[in-house]
Amino acid sequence: MMKNTNLPSGTRDEFGIEAEVKETIQNKLFKTFRQRGFRKLTTPVLEYSDVFKPLSAEDYRPYQLLDDQGEPLVLRPDLTLPVARVMSTTGIELPVKWYYGGDVFRVKKQLSGSYNQLTQAGIEIVGYKGLKADWECLEVALSGCKSMGIENVTIELSHAKFVDTLIEQLELPDPTKDSLKQALFAKDLSKYSQLSQPLSDTQFGRFLGEWPWLFGNFDTVMAVVETLPEIDGLQSIITSLKSTAAFINQLFPEANVTLDLSIPSPQSYYTGMAFRGFTDKSAGYLFSGGRYDDLLTNFQNVKTSAVGVAFDVDALVERTSLPDDQPGALIFFTSDQWQQAEETLAKVPNSTLCLTDSFESAQRLAASSNSRLIDLTKSR
Repeated sequence: MMKNTNLPSGTRDEFGIEAEVKETIQNKLFKTFRQRGFRKLTTPVLEYSDVFKPLSAEDYRPYQLLDDQGEPLVLRPDLTLPVARVMSTTGIELPVKWYYGGDVFRVKKQLSGSYNQLTQAGIEIVGYKGLKADWECLEVALSGCKSMGIENVTIELSHAKFVDTLIEQLELPDPTKDSLKQALFAKDLSKYSQLSQPLSDTQFGRFLGEWPWLFGNFDTVMAVVETLPEIDGLQSIITSLKSTAAFINQLFPEANVTLDLSIPSPQSYYTGMAFRGFTDKSAGYLFSGGRYDDLLTNFQNVKTSAVGVAFDVDALVERTSLPDDQPGALIFFTSDQWQQAEETLAKVPNSTLCLTDSFESAQRLAASSNSRLIDLTKSR
């Protein structure tokens, strides 16, 4: 009977220079997190499936299995919710700043061309209200990209409550409001126009006419937002978005700030501003994050402020130039020259011990790997 020894679909082996570059990037990020006072938090790859109930099932479909009691387990599809689980079960005193890193597993559609195994590294700030915490996440994200030599970063801002807050103000029956929202998100323009038509002559008319296309340059989008009448719940959202754009422009003037106010919240547990960063040379987002003040209410009846951002480490590797695989040096020695070989290894950059017993084998290995051969037996 044949055994299936192939890799599971959507996974991959990593080795050589690419794996080393990935490790270097992770270590660089971790060092930055620690320098800013974040503490390491590690959670298991296996969790009970209930931990991830708040996630969108379509985008975060997990690998599932059962424990020996028949309880459903999953390979974690996300690293934020395990942080919330830790916070709700350990009684850690707030506020706190965590950093983490590891793989997440999401079952993607077949032939989608994307991997089911992704590597993330990120931070969570728990227990701080106000924009300062959001801004530290943005500072970490943008300075992280800068330190990797990644230029032309576009940061897309959005807000989890903008759409609902505005739709609530419209004089439409509740079922129509829900249909309008779904048409907006699906970019079903004919249905959207039909549902919004009764409001075309109201104070919301101009805005509603442009809402499905309300994404792009920050100032251009905000100019349309400012045609709206003053709405209490909306003013604080607009103010925080403007302040954040100004913060980014001041500290990272080379970054391109865009705004999208026509998309759904990235996750159901998001409560405030969300942000994603990308470049024109990368297929996916380099980082994503946002505020989720209802996060702990998924585990206990406690409302706790929280905001975080996660880097897609694989996307960072994709945007990093891999160094040439420089030919190294092979150190050939006899077993009683071990100490001398170790001393040579410490002195010669990019060298490795040659563990063959014959000089001829060492010569063949050096030739096949295009390496310099250091023969310590000559000095005897």
